[in-house]
Parts: sequence; structure tokens; C-alpha cells
Amino acid sequence: MSATADVLAGSASPGQRATRLRLRPGVVLAVLVVATAALAALWPQLLTDRSPDATAPAQALQPPDGEHLFGTDQLGRDVYARVVHGTWLSLEIGVGATAIGALGGTVLGLAAGLGGRVVDALLMRVTDVLTAFPELLLALLVITVTGPGTANVLVSIGVAAVPGYARLVRARALVVRRAEYIEAGVALGLSRPVLVLRHILPNTLGPLLVLASIGTGTAVVSGAALGYLGLGPRPPAAEWGVMLADGQDFVQTAWWTTVFPGLAIAAIVLAVTVLGRRLRARGAEVGR
Repeated sequence: MSATADVLAGSASPGQRATRLRLRPGVVLAVLVVATAALAALWPQLLTDRSPDATAPAQALQPPDGEHLFGTDQLGRDVYARVVHGTWLSLEIGVGATAIGALGGTVLGLAAGLGGRVVDALLMRVTDVLTAFPELLLALLVITVTGPGTANVLVSIGVAAVPGYARLVRARALVVRRAEYIEAGVALGLSRPVLVLRHILPNTLGPLLVLASIGTGTAVVSGAALGYLGLGPRPPAAEWGVMLADGQDFVQTAWWTTVFPGLAIAAIVLAVTVLGRRLRARGAEVGR
């Protein structure tokens, strides 16, 4: 039976394989998590009518109940409302940093892959040095220079991600530049900008988008880590890393102040990672 199933799976059309890929429960759950996070980021009022900053000292550290789904923190603020409203800041850092890293990596990767041996060697040596540092450590080094704050955290994480994207784009550019249709374009007299924008760049975007989807989860974790260290959004901002820092002194007596923000981070990271891996698997299936 298993051999027959393997044969049937191998004989299925790419469209059928993609359909099965999309209908897997894990993928469906990941899509629902990402859709819910997008809804919470763009229209938090649809999920809660409470203010994330409204304090009620008389209701401090109340456990989850019908009135407060995720309980309250040490200032009586509704944890559920803060988790929902904090989605915007966390995704802003994750998506923004990924965009900066992907854009900067694309520019450097194309320059290295198409700029000749000297430019390639110089840029790759620089990226090799930067790659030697873990992304979070490199982000810490950048934010030491720029200072704390949401915008600086976003930029620092994005800059730290540039080397990984640059190496991927360079590798793709080196392959694509030797393709027959590129040689045909050169023979027809197409200018270098036309070749890059119309032919080389579009053929590097597929792997780049897959890496960016996975990298978004990493950026969210890095943003939360920097927020936890006090280098990100300043309190009383409803950001998941800041919430973890605020609730760390009450873990034993009020576990909900840290568990729910932590679950939110884990859920969005797992969801975007699953979707990124599915995109990569789908690309591999279509390429067969």
C-alpha cells in the first residue's frame, strides 16, 4: 500500500500536490494564526473594546475569568487587551526589519553577483565578518550606537539580517546570469539595467520570499528579546517583550502576566515558520 501511495503521489500533477500541501492541518492552522494576528494588528477594536493602558489598581493581578480573559497585570491592566494591541508593535518590528534586511541584502547580493571579481570578493568578505556574529548580538551592537527605541530596534534587526539575504541573492544571481536567456538578451543588445530588473531580479525573488517569511519569525523573537532587555518600545507600551519584562517578577503568583504574551510570540513565530517551510517545499515540488 505504501509503495502504491508513493507511486500515486509521484504521478500527481503539480497542482494536485500543491492542493494537498495547502490542505494540511498544520498549514491551515498557521494561516489562521497569521490571519488573526493581522486582524489584531490592523483592527484591534474588533477583538477587544478595552484600552491596553487603562489601569485599575483595585483589580491588580486577577486571574483569567469571564471579565478578563487573560487576567490582569500588576497595575490592573487587561492582559488580553495588551496582547491584542501589542500585535501591531511586534509585527511592525518583525515585518519592518525583514523588509530592511531583504532590501539591503538584495542590493548587496546583486552587486556582489554581477559586479565582477573584485567587488564580489570585497562584499563577501564583509558579509563573512558580519555573519560570524549571531543576528541578535549584531543587532545589540547596532542598537548600542543608535540607542533604544522602536525605530532603532527595527533598523538594528534589519541590518543584522542583511548578510543572510545578501548571500542568498548573490548565489541566485550567479546562477541566473549564466542562463541561456540572459546570454540571448546580451546578444540582442539589452542594457544591464534591463537585464537585471526584468530577468535576473525576478528569478531571485522566489527563494528570497521564502527566506523572508521564515526570517519574519526570527525578527519577531529578536524584537521581543530587545524589548525584554529594555532596548525596544518604552513602557507602558503594549509590546510582547515589554510585557514579559513587566511580568517576570510575578511569575510564581500571577503566571498569566507572562504566559499569554509568551504564547503569542510562540504562536506567530511557529505560524510564519510553518508557512515559510511550506512555501519552500512547494517550490521544490514544482521544480521537479
